Amino acid sequence: MIAEVSTQLSEVVGVIERHLEPTLLAVHLYGSAVDGGLKPHSDIDLLVTVTVRLDETTRRALINDLLETSASPGESEILRAVEVTIVVHDDIIPWRYPAKRELQFGEWQRNDILAGIFEPATIDIDLAILLTKAREHSVALVGPAAEELFDPVPEQDLFEALNETLTLWNSPPDWAGDERNVVLTLSRIWYSAVTGKIAPKDVAADWAMERLPASISPSYLKLDRLILDKKKIAWPPAQISWKNLFTT
Repeated sequence: MIAEVSTQLSEVVGVIERHLEPTLLAVHLYGSAVDGGLKPHSDIDLLVTVTVRLDETTRRALINDLLETSASPGESEILRAVEVTIVVHDDIIPWRYPAKRELQFGEWQRNDILAGIFEPATIDIDLAILLTKAREHSVALVGPAAEELFDPVPEQDLFEALNETLTLWNSPPDWAGDERNVVLTLSRIWYSAVTGKIAPKDVAADWAMERLPASISPSYLKLDRLILDKKKIAWPPAQISWKNLFTT
């Protein structure tokens, strides 16, 4: 699957090395490219580890150059969307929760970046999930393998991160316009909460459909196709409590 995006990967890694090489420890490819296969709208997910914090000049220059290597899903026949997460070694090793993220780049930030708005370093609960993904399925493009570099994330921290993610969606305005991604994310959270593992979206969707109450499962029969063509789907009936499903 890496061969499919090898040219773009080389460009992205080249940008990262050019800006960060003196402090660069590792670059790991994770996500769909190495686990489950890239779908038409899948991102290329990279985890970058450095030894020191980025100064503002480096941060801005790196992000601006990454913009040239990425495109929003469906907008380019050559480029996929790229998501780059950068962590400082001593912020995550030894592991502690919640951990600090030094930088994250993604297509959802494009308009802000073009307007000169750059996200600062921040505490990120999702790093518990991301590092678990990387340790389970990743390819080291630079540096050692993820399972050698990173500490295991305790199951309690992973579950806490999953639980915190659920608090993002409390009422219709929270998921309006993004129903597809929210439902797929919920499927993955449910899968992880039960199994302690992280699965590709299509695997988690199939797993969730087999366990949903019969009253709502028919509305999810198209999830695999939705993953492929990025159509929107309706939110499940209000009487369904996802938090209850995840704890049973």
